[in-house]
Parts: sequence; C-alpha cells; structure tokens
Amino acid sequence: MLLAEGYQVVGIDNLTAGTLENIPEGVEFHKLDIRSDDVAGHFKGCDAVFHLAAKNCLIDCMENPLDTADVNVRGTVQVLEVTRTAGVTRFIYADTSAEYEGVTKFPTPVDEVAPIGTYAASKRAGWHFCDSYRQLYGMDLTTLRYFNVYGPAQDYRRVVPPVMSAFIIKMLEGKPPSIYGTGEKRRDFVYVNDVNRFHLLCLEDKRTIGKVYNIGSGINYSIREVFDRIEALLKTGLQPVYEPDLPGEAEVNLADISESQKLGWEPEIDLDEGLKRSIAYIRERVMVK
Repeated sequence: MLLAEGYQVVGIDNLTAGTLENIPEGVEFHKLDIRSDDVAGHFKGCDAVFHLAAKNCLIDCMENPLDTADVNVRGTVQVLEVTRTAGVTRFIYADTSAEYEGVTKFPTPVDEVAPIGTYAASKRAGWHFCDSYRQLYGMDLTTLRYFNVYGPAQDYRRVVPPVMSAFIIKMLEGKPPSIYGTGEKRRDFVYVNDVNRFHLLCLEDKRTIGKVYNIGSGINYSIREVFDRIEALLKTGLQPVYEPDLPGEAEVNLADISESQKLGWEPEIDLDEGLKRSIAYIRERVMVK
C-alpha cells in the first residue's frame, strides 16, 4: 500500500518467519537481523520507521524466553537507537493485543493493559523503551496494538500456525484441522488491508503522534465459528479434531476501536469476505508448491 501511494520503502528482515516471495517489487530489501549493527546504515534519509519485527509465536516464546527478550526487547532498543542516531523522529511501534491477556473488560480500551505471557511481557517492555525514547529524545511515537490480523501472505510456517491459514490449508488438503481446547475462545479478527490503511494514516495524520490505538474489527468470533465459516465456503464435509488447550492464551479478546474510528478509519473487510480472499490466495500461492 505504501508503494502504491508513492512512498519509497526500505525493508529489513532476517526471514526467520518471512519469505522473499512476500516482498513486493520496488522494496529495497536487506536480509538482516534487527539486532545486528549492520542495520544502522539503512535508516539514514528515512522519514519514518515501522518497527514490525518480533518473535511472536506464543508457544515458541514460552519455550524460549531468553531469545524472546533478546529479539523483542533488545532488538527494539537497537531499532530505536539506530532510528535516533539516523535523525529519524517518526516511529510506529507494532504492539499486540496480547497486552490485554489478563483483562476482563470487553471491548477493551488501550489503558487496560494486563500482560501475562512471555510474548506479551516482552512487547510491553519494548513499549516502555519506545515511550522512554519519546520522552527523552522527542521521538514522534505511535503505538498500534494489533488484534488477530489475517489475510494473504499470513505466516503459516510457525510452530502453531495462525488459525485462519491453519484451517484453510488443512481443509484444502482434505484433512481435519485441529482446534485447541473447546473452540469457544473468542478472537477479534482484522483483515490485513484494513491494517495497512491505518499504517498509511499514521504517516499522513499528525493526530496519531503520541497515541496508542487498537487495530481490530470491534467484533469477535469463536474459533469454532471460524471453522464453520470456512467450511461453509469450502464444503469439505470435514469436522475439526479437538486437541488439548494451548497454555498462555486469553479466553477472549475484543478491541475498543473508538479512538481509531475518531480518525475516520473503519474496518472495511468483514470476516466472510476476508476468508474468501484468504482461501483464494492459499489456493493460488500456497497449495501449488
């Protein structure tokens, strides 16, 4: 979306989770770890930094807390410091709805943080460093708390893949997908194009500076409902297999998006349309391999 709007884009990723095929033509890409000193030279001349890099698979984070802290905390400080020394003041921090794991207020506003898990704690620590740089060095910080982002190019290679891609791939293969727990956990899903529209807003609307925003749809669905929606589209006749619950996951999340809506932003892609687009992408780009 940034390229389409005429922005020049520099991308940095070590590709432990991402793939080269997902990098659009026109991006100046560098395969680097954010913890490497070599990243510094690529920030010069930039107008804004989106810090999206993170270790984010919940199970992996729980099993490797030291590495999680190294990537999500030390790595964030490294990105902040090279941003500062390059003279870039605009910084957008990709935070997470996992910060709300312990809350009981739904929809959840941005001031109700209660991180519990290793991933959530590491992202919260990263945010504190971001806010420190805002106060100490005048960095123009915007924090985005993403809920369950899905859509084309979603990472399906993780230890426990995101639910949308995991269900769709299994069902297109003619195999029953796994539901962990009872299937009653509820999630606020937001389509990637809607997220990217908010990214653009962050660059073009100064009202976003210094603020924290929830990026969700304001609607949640149970995991079983997601399966049923996908089955209604694919008509496989399959039923899910119920597996033991995964530890460390919130039972419910639901975004209060009222502050995001005040900027004129609204989610435009509903769940059924998002699933149709996700299915089409997986059929054309994933299943052919």
